[in-house]
Amino acid sequence: MSVSKQQVLDGLAKVNSPRGVPLLHANVLSEISVSDGKVLFSINVEASEARAWEGVRAQAEAAVRAIPGVTGAMVALTAERKAGVAPAPATAGHAGHSHGVQPVSAHRPPANPAGSPMSRQAEIPGVTAVIAVASGKGGVGKSTTSLNLALALRDLGLRVGLLDADIYGPSVPRLTGIRDKPTLDDNKKMIPIAKFGLSIMSIGFLVEEETAMIWRGPMVMSAITQMLRDVAWGTLDVLVVDMPPGTGDAQLTLAQNVPLKGAVIVSTPQDLALIDARRGLAMFSKVNVPVLGIIENMSYFQCPECGTRSDIFGHGGARHEAERLGVPFLGEVPLHMSIRAMSDAGTPVVASEPDGPHAAIYRAIAALVRDQLPGIVAAA
Repeated sequence: MSVSKQQVLDGLAKVNSPRGVPLLHANVLSEISVSDGKVLFSINVEASEARAWEGVRAQAEAAVRAIPGVTGAMVALTAERKAGVAPAPATAGHAGHSHGVQPVSAHRPPANPAGSPMSRQAEIPGVTAVIAVASGKGGVGKSTTSLNLALALRDLGLRVGLLDADIYGPSVPRLTGIRDKPTLDDNKKMIPIAKFGLSIMSIGFLVEEETAMIWRGPMVMSAITQMLRDVAWGTLDVLVVDMPPGTGDAQLTLAQNVPLKGAVIVSTPQDLALIDARRGLAMFSKVNVPVLGIIENMSYFQCPECGTRSDIFGHGGARHEAERLGVPFLGEVPLHMSIRAMSDAGTPVVASEPDGPHAAIYRAIAALVRDQLPGIVAAA
C-alpha cells in the first residue's frame, strides 16, 4: 500500500503545537519526504522552544507511524538559535578547540558533571560496546573498513551490529547489496536488516540512493539519536558505527549520547590525510573517548600480475603518526582490486574471500580492537 504526502499531512493535522495552533499551521515543518512507506521530515523551532516541542515531535512521529502503509518514520526536531544570541560556552568536545592528543595510556576520562553534555550519555540496552570508525576526511575507505572490521569481529565469535551514521552519504546499502527496507517491531522500533551475520542499519535504507541528503546541524543530531535509540538492536557484543568524515555534529552527538568504548581512525599514508586524521584524534581526546588505534588504508599497491609493490600514497605515515601520538597502530590494508571490486558488488571481501590474505588482515586488526574493549570475552 503506497502512502501519499497528503495522507501524512492529514495525520499531522491532529497534532497540536505549543503555540496554540495545529502543527500544520505553526510554520515549523520542513519538506516532507515519502518514499516506499518511509516518511522523513523535521520540525524546525527556535532553541528556546526546543524543550516544549519534544513531546510534539513524538506525537507527530506516532501519528505518521499510525498511517496505513507507513513502514518507518523519522521526525527530527531541530532547534536553532536566533541571530545575535550568544552561544553557550563551548564544551570540552567542541571541534574548534582540538589542540594536541593525549596518549591512550594517559587517558583518564573525568567524571561528567550534572548538566554537561556528557551527562546525557546512556547505554543502549543489550549492547556491550559501541565503537566509532572515523576519518578526518572523505575518500580514505572508511565505510569499506567499517564493514570489513565488523565482519572480522563477527569471525572472532562476537555478536556484531553495524550502524551507518554517515547520513550525508550513506555507503553501507551499496557495500552490502541490501535493498530491503526495515520493518517495525511491536514497540514501533526499526528492526535492523540481518545480512552476513550482522545486524545492519543505515539512513540509506530509508531514502533512495540518489536522494540528496541536506541536513542542518540540529537535524544531524536528531537523526543520529534516533538511529541509536529507535532501532531494536537486540543483544550485541559490539556495535560498529561508521561515522561521517570530519569532526562535526555527528561525532559530538554520538559521544554525548552513548559512552563510546573507543574510536578507530582510518587514514591513508599521505601527509594531507594524516593532517585530517590528527584532527579526528584530537576531537575524540577532547570528548574523553579512548582511541583504539589507527588503520593505514590503501597502504600500498601490489600488482596482481607481476607482484611489484608500489607505494602510491607513500607508506608508513599512519604508523609513524600513531607512534608519535602514543596510540596503537592497528595495521596496514593494501590498495587491491579484489577489495574494491567486492565492495562495489555488495559482497565485502571478508565475507566473499574469508580464507584470503585481506580477510586475514582485517581479522588481525579486529583482534587488536577486541582486546582493548572492556567486558568483551574473547572467543574460545
